[in-house]
Amino acid sequence: MKLTVRISDMKISSDKNDIIVTYSLGSCIGLSLFDPVAQIGGIVHCMLPLSRIDPARAASTPLMFTDTGTSQLIQAVLEKGARKQRLIAKVAGAAKLLDNGNTFNIGERNQVVLRKVLWKNKILIANEETGGTKARTMFLHMSSGKTVLRSGGKEYEL
Repeated sequence: MKLTVRISDMKISSDKNDIIVTYSLGSCIGLSLFDPVAQIGGIVHCMLPLSRIDPARAASTPLMFTDTGTSQLIQAVLEKGARKQRLIAKVAGAAKLLDNGNTFNIGERNQVVLRKVLWKNKILIANEETGGTKARTMFLHMSSGKTVLRSGGKEYEL
């Protein structure tokens, strides 16, 4: 079954028949986590770097923010039975779209915050494709644990 992760959303699965997908990762950041032993994984799609810019919104929509969204994905897969030391983290997005003057640097800031949260949790990034100026679609195949990206009409494993 295809599980679609919208912006400011996450999905978790332990069903080998599931494919988790998130579309249109521009300046947003997508993180896939997968535990190959427990066969548990998930994707979060975060839009903005830090929840402190809007505490009320962060309280109602924590997955919107990279700091709180990343933490929630980690917690959710651990609660389902994954082990932190086995998690395979893959990252996509953080592109520069619609910000020609580099005024906001949302993508770059999302990437920095994500790295900090993962580092604090002692989770290393196995692979990533970030930056640039193209949007990406991210798939997590629960049957194999593979994270696949689609961009510019091409599909490839991350």
